[in-house]
Amino acid sequence: MNNGMVECSVCHSKLVYPPTKAVSKAYDRYRSKVSSKQRFLNVCLVVGDCMLVGLQPILVFMSKVDGSFKFSPVSVNFLTEIAKVLFAIVMLLIQSRHQKVGEKPLLSVSTFMQAARNNVLLAVPAFLYAINNYLKFTMQLYFNPATVKMLSNLKVLVIAILLRMIMKRRFSIIQWEALALLLIGISINQMRSLPEGSSALGLPVATGAYIYTCIFVTVPSLASVYNEYALKSQYDTSIYLQNLFLYGYGAIFNFLGILGTVIYKGPDSFNILEGHSKATMLLILNNAAQGILSSFFFKYADTILKKYSSTVATIFTGIGSAALFGHTLTVNFILGISVVFISMHQFFSPLSKVKDEQENGVLEQIELQKDHRSKDSSFINMAAGANEEASHRVGPDEREPLLPR
Repeated sequence: MNNGMVECSVCHSKLVYPPTKAVSKAYDRYRSKVSSKQRFLNVCLVVGDCMLVGLQPILVFMSKVDGSFKFSPVSVNFLTEIAKVLFAIVMLLIQSRHQKVGEKPLLSVSTFMQAARNNVLLAVPAFLYAINNYLKFTMQLYFNPATVKMLSNLKVLVIAILLRMIMKRRFSIIQWEALALLLIGISINQMRSLPEGSSALGLPVATGAYIYTCIFVTVPSLASVYNEYALKSQYDTSIYLQNLFLYGYGAIFNFLGILGTVIYKGPDSFNILEGHSKATMLLILNNAAQGILSSFFFKYADTILKKYSSTVATIFTGIGSAALFGHTLTVNFILGISVVFISMHQFFSPLSKVKDEQENGVLEQIELQKDHRSKDSSFINMAAGANEEASHRVGPDEREPLLPR
């Protein structure tokens, strides 16, 4: 390999060696084995994500009373993290009972401490998710559910850039064009749900909404990429053990937020169950299930796939919002969804991956040929050495004893 180029030993053509940086050896071995089981898992993840993500903003909207929340959004996030921690503990107990003989026990103190040190990076996405979960409620005060989902799809482009920077992931030109189409589809659906003359944080509502949108797009995108990187960099660690750390950090950060609210509003605001209803309980369960499903996306699938599946959830959100709350499905919304589907088909089309797959296939063949040649050469050297030993004749001097007579 010279100057980042590799030469095929058969046709002597030169190819650019992909400058990808491995996240972890365990993940690379898993990624090289794409099976029908993996495809089925991706389909199940997408279907489940569409249902949960599509239902989430509707439950948030149902939780509002007279256009505002009677409960603390931080308390909902804290209870959600507690629910996810309990789920992770239960799954760890089940997984530990089904361990094979000779495997390192999951519940031992040494395993737990070592995994805690190796997965300390999960504190970063946990902190960012704590901020993002609060922003979700703030966004719901100014936008209807369908518009919130359309705005959240802006995260896809930011995520793609962060994946390129942090995880060195490569995208073809066709895939970048698909992301551009996605942004066009989102832009078609104009933000028309802001009431005129209202304000947010003392700013004109348009200015406040755009600021919230920028933060709402950047913070979770960074959290998703760091979460994927942290989970896959320790791919051999049980996902339930990793989730225990992630959700534990999240519970700590949200509890600190509750303490901050108590300091700001007084001791009466410490009641985390105040103002909750059946809708908020369903919201907590939905958010917990959504977070658990997302961890499987980040470890076993891809962040881009996660965001595209959330885009599909826009349809369910829009239809549900129109049926339950009377929000109209405008022509802009329908056209925007159409462009989004075209973008999805283009991004995941085999045509967008042909070049990379061909290059990777040729490179794998080159590596295999190198391995075969190295094995053949080592065998030839061994055979030559054996023949040399067999044909070696002992001279008269070599028969002489080493000690003097």
